[in-house]
Amino acid sequence: MNLRRVHIIKTVPAIAGPVLYWMHRDFRASDNWGLIHARLQALKLGQPVAVVFCLAPAFSGATLPHFEFLLQGLGETAKALRQSNIPFFALHGDPGIEVARFAREHMAGLIVTDFDPLRIKIRWVQDLLDACDQPVHEVDSRNIVPARVASDHREFMARTIRPKIQRQLQEFLDDFPVLPPHPHSWPSATPPPDFSALRQNLEAEATILPKTRVKPGEEAAHALLADFLENRLPLYMHRNDPNQDVCSDLSAHLHFGMISAQRMVLEIRARRIMGEHIDSFLDELIIRRELSDNFCLHTPDYDTEAGFPAWARETLHRHRHDPRPAIYAPEEFEQALTHEPLWNAAQIQMMRSGKMHGYLRMYWAKKILEWSPSASEALRIAIWLNDRYSLDGRDSNGYTGISWSIGGVHDRGWTERPIFGKIRYMNLAGARRKFDVERYASSWMTPPGN
Repeated sequence: MNLRRVHIIKTVPAIAGPVLYWMHRDFRASDNWGLIHARLQALKLGQPVAVVFCLAPAFSGATLPHFEFLLQGLGETAKALRQSNIPFFALHGDPGIEVARFAREHMAGLIVTDFDPLRIKIRWVQDLLDACDQPVHEVDSRNIVPARVASDHREFMARTIRPKIQRQLQEFLDDFPVLPPHPHSWPSATPPPDFSALRQNLEAEATILPKTRVKPGEEAAHALLADFLENRLPLYMHRNDPNQDVCSDLSAHLHFGMISAQRMVLEIRARRIMGEHIDSFLDELIIRRELSDNFCLHTPDYDTEAGFPAWARETLHRHRHDPRPAIYAPEEFEQALTHEPLWNAAQIQMMRSGKMHGYLRMYWAKKILEWSPSASEALRIAIWLNDRYSLDGRDSNGYTGISWSIGGVHDRGWTERPIFGKIRYMNLAGARRKFDVERYASSWMTPPGN
C-alpha cells in the first residue's frame, strides 16, 4: 500500500507485542487501508493483529436506529475478520481511554487507527495519545487521496481542490491487496463479541426506526453497488428528480465506512462505464466528499456560523433583521408543520426512510434559513434534524452541505436579495422546473399504509 496514507501521530520506542487496529470510522473488513496497514505491520513483526471497537454510550445526537445500523453491520464484519484469523474486541465507554487501557492490558506493540476530522474523534484520539504507551499510526481509508496529502489548508471551493486531487488520483487509486488469513493467532481464546450486551450500555434516544430498503453491512453495500451500476447509474442524468429512482442509496454505508469509495471507483473503471453523467457521479463521490473532509479538517468551527466565509457572514449579518415570510420553532420543523408541502414532504421522507434526496437537502436547508430568525439558528436546526434523522448524519458531508446551503461555504456571492443577502437562493418555482413537485409531495404526505 501507499505509505503516504499513513500519518504517524505518536512516535515512541517500539516494543514487541500484538498490533491493534482501532476501528472507529471505517467499519469494514474488506478494502480497508487501516486494517491492511495493521496486518502488514503485524506480519513484519511476526505478531498477532486484532481489531478493537469501542461503543461510546452517546454520539453527537445519534439515536437508536443509527446505533442499530452500525451494530448490525459490525456483526457481519466481526465474522469476516474471524475467517481471517483476526479477533474483534468490542469495548464500551470513553473510546480513547478504553482503547489505551486495552492496549496496556494486552501489551500491544503498535496501534493503528482511522483518520477522522470531526472534533469528537479528534478528542478521542487525543485521549488515546495521552493514555497509551505505544506508537500510533493514523491511516486515511475514507478518501482516495488522503486529506492530509491532498491539501494542507482549507480549500476555497471544489474548483481549487479538484486539480490537486486529480493530479494525485492515479497514485492512490491502486487496487486493494488480498491478504491470506493472518498466520499469527491471538494468544488466548476470543469469543465472538456480545453486541446484545453493548446495546444495554447505550444512552441514545429511540426514534421511529426508518423503514428503508437499505440494509446495513458490507454484503448489503456491495449488493447495492452492483445493482446501482447495472440499473441506475446509466440513468444518473435524472439525478435531480427525486421522483426518479436513480441514486445509489449508499450514503449510509459510505458514512459508516461499510463500503469504500475507492472500491466504487475501481468497479466503475473496471466496467468501462463512461459518459457525462458518470463524470458527475464520480465528481460527487471523489471531489465533493473529499472537499468536505478538507473543510472539517481545516475549520475547527465547521458546525457554527464562524465556519462561514467572511463575505457570507457579512451579507447574512446585513440582512439579519429582514422580515421573514414565516418563522417556525424547531419542533414545528421537526414535525413537518410548515406552510409548504414540498418542504414538509422532504422532512417526512427523512424521518420515515432515514435519507433525503440530494437536491432536496439543499432546498430543505435553504428554506430553514428563510423561515428562521437568524442564520446561526437555521444552522443549528438543520444540523440537529439531519443528525437526528438521517442515517448518514454526523458526517463531514452533512456539515459541509448544510454550511454550503446556509452559509455560502464553497460557493460564491450571488444577486443580493432579502434574508439571504448574497447566499445562493432556491425557491419553489425552481424546483418545479426540475421535477413534478406535486407528485413527490403527495408520495410522502400520504400517511404510511394508505
